[in-house]
Amino acid sequence: MKTGIISKVAGPLVIADGMRDANMFDVVRVSEKRLIGEIIEMHGERASIQVYEETSGLGPGEKVESTGAPLSVELGPGLIGAIYDGIQRPLNEIMKVAGTNLTRGVDVPSLDHGKKWKFTPCVKAGDKVRSGDVLGTVQETAAVLHKILVPNKVGGTVTKINEGEFTIDEIVAEVDGNEIKMFTTWPVRVGRPYKKKLSPDILLTTGQRPIDTLFPLAKGGVAAVPGPFGSGKTVVQHQLAKWAAADIIVYIGCGERGNEMTDVLNEFPELKDPRTGNSLMERTVLIANTSDMPVAAREASIYTGITIAEYFRDMGYTVALMADSTSRWAEALREMSGRLEEMPGEEGYPAYLGSRLAQFYERAGRVIVNGTEDTEGALSVIGAVSPPGGDISEPVSQATLRIVKVFWGLDANLAYKRHFPAINWLTSYSLYTDQLEGWFKENAAEDFMELRGRLMALLQDEAELEEIVNLVGMDALSAGDRLKLETARSIREDFLHQNAFDPTDTYTSLKKQVLMMRAILSFYDKSNDALDGGADIEMLVNIPVRERIGRYKYEPENKIDEEFESIQTQLDLEIADVLKRSED
Repeated sequence: MKTGIISKVAGPLVIADGMRDANMFDVVRVSEKRLIGEIIEMHGERASIQVYEETSGLGPGEKVESTGAPLSVELGPGLIGAIYDGIQRPLNEIMKVAGTNLTRGVDVPSLDHGKKWKFTPCVKAGDKVRSGDVLGTVQETAAVLHKILVPNKVGGTVTKINEGEFTIDEIVAEVDGNEIKMFTTWPVRVGRPYKKKLSPDILLTTGQRPIDTLFPLAKGGVAAVPGPFGSGKTVVQHQLAKWAAADIIVYIGCGERGNEMTDVLNEFPELKDPRTGNSLMERTVLIANTSDMPVAAREASIYTGITIAEYFRDMGYTVALMADSTSRWAEALREMSGRLEEMPGEEGYPAYLGSRLAQFYERAGRVIVNGTEDTEGALSVIGAVSPPGGDISEPVSQATLRIVKVFWGLDANLAYKRHFPAINWLTSYSLYTDQLEGWFKENAAEDFMELRGRLMALLQDEAELEEIVNLVGMDALSAGDRLKLETARSIREDFLHQNAFDPTDTYTSLKKQVLMMRAILSFYDKSNDALDGGADIEMLVNIPVRERIGRYKYEPENKIDEEFESIQTQLDLEIADVLKRSED
């Protein structure tokens, strides 16, 4: 039977007896309040259930009823611009039903089943289709054309297709006797199928200089942003949401503080989408799961988010998913594991922490999606990690680093110096760099990797020279080393420091990034030659053109070529002048 009786309640964990016909991961309704839960363990007739709502007041003897279906999300028109909780309940609709105080057991459909959408067919009766083909489209927002796909495991001949305005419950097409509506459901723990995974060899441009140039992320790649409180994780994710070359943004606030999530909910509708000039919410789905919501729902929010992201990837879109932060999800896993009395792993986290994180991140990728045509879709995942005290040697950070290919390590010292984004160039890395080399040569500059390598080498040399300066002072350095230090300072302050709130500096095209690198390295090379010719180091590092090189990042995109040429001319004149004065 599918109805059981509660025998034990321990926080978000409920144990129910008599559930012999239920299955693992079935969704259940707990007690008369009909709280939503999910079976996470079965021992004979005894089921362990994690409840996604507050369990206070529950007690033994109350009824538990299995729905017989796994935890699933509704996918269809109406997702874009929505704000959901961890189990895909629309918060705006809940407020209409329950007011500002969220009551338990509220059951509101995830999508609006009463709203009519204009459906435009892309196929006609008699056409052959297969799973993943586009049947028709719905213009969901100005920025998003929602494609209605042939559902998984359905294919054949289109026997009927309608045009006009329909609700998502009405039938818009029939394929070999299968009636197709504009929405579908999908179990969140199962990745959506695709034809083939592609190599991550295309850059996901973000317009953020430290990311695009030094630690690039490929389309369909995975990145981690660990950092202590106040180091700018949320601003980095906002910048990526706004500027990354993605068609759809899915933002998961997983166990975040209520005020941080409120900031996101207030800011995203007001952020101007640089592509369309309209609100950024016109291509965004928000999942708000705050730290005061039930702990178990954090896991659901992560899976809900990535399933929605895969759905848009299957339409051939480039999707960027921001998870802020996966540490809170890991804490929820630790609590549930403790309640289940499992053998603890390192620092009390469950032994399967690494495999759970891997299952989440491996759903990213650039793929050929299902369908007759070879359409490409990409899902990139950027996970923020909040290690206690910023210590990345703790288990969640370490398990994440074993999985992801890009590590943008945020540094409290840089944040304290107001250097943002506070990505530490000595500890961060990207394992996509070699695969992206060809792309950079073709789309940025022939010598892009060489320029990048020289920048990294100068920053590395600076770190070593700083140690000498701290021990014996600046006077102990040779003129060449002084020049290295000055050039590295220029790289840090003029290139790596980027103001997210300045209208020009907030986004830098790849072309401008290349010219900025050339300007800084040109100063270094010409000054080095001048030193060999007997120039004075003090005069070289104080030439006026250096200020223009520093201000170059505030130059509008339409003037960058002209300004670059002007800087080069001035640089040549001033270095020649220094050489002349040094001889005198």
